[in-house]
Amino acid sequence: MREVTAKGNTIEQAVDYALQQLSTTKDEVDIVIVEEAKKGFLGLFGAKPAIVTVTRKETVMEKTIKYLSNIVKALDESAQIEVKETDKSLYFTIKGNKVALIIGKRGATLNSLQFLTQTFINRLSKQLIHIVVDAENYRQKRKESLEILAIKVSKTVGRTKKAVSLEPMPSFERKIVHNALTKVPNIITKSVGEDPYRQLVVSYNSTN
Repeated sequence: MREVTAKGNTIEQAVDYALQQLSTTKDEVDIVIVEEAKKGFLGLFGAKPAIVTVTRKETVMEKTIKYLSNIVKALDESAQIEVKETDKSLYFTIKGNKVALIIGKRGATLNSLQFLTQTFINRLSKQLIHIVVDAENYRQKRKESLEILAIKVSKTVGRTKKAVSLEPMPSFERKIVHNALTKVPNIITKSVGEDPYRQLVVSYNSTN
């Protein structure tokens, strides 16, 4: 229930009744006064109660789901979004008939959706909320492939002693590679360039 029309002897009383039905607080709703209370003749005849319409405001999550859904449905009308909320993170999982299109080449479209959604929610929320947008478990599959790539590249660098520059990646993917190589002897990583073309460089360091 998002909207309630309530009556009371006063506007304040009518609002209180509506808030009780919505199980919410005054700062989370919009209030429209439909009719002021009237005492009537001698306080008895023609008296009318105050009438208000109280509507629950959309939450940050609801606005964010609607925002992402509008973009996704432009790519795939059949798409549905499931949401999982943790302490300070929101995980959006997209399902539909054109998931490959939504993911894009090497996750490019999915990454763009995640960036746009993160930017949108940052403008609404007073606290930092981390956003993950996924489809067909792509994030986990990508993580595993990046970790395999990281080890493969580290072996090449260790053998040739020559640095290798990886393809441009978003920061969270560069972090996956970096973490995979943190404990590999004589291998160091650093990011170079500017987004969206920022790359991770894997180098050999004999003093490491």
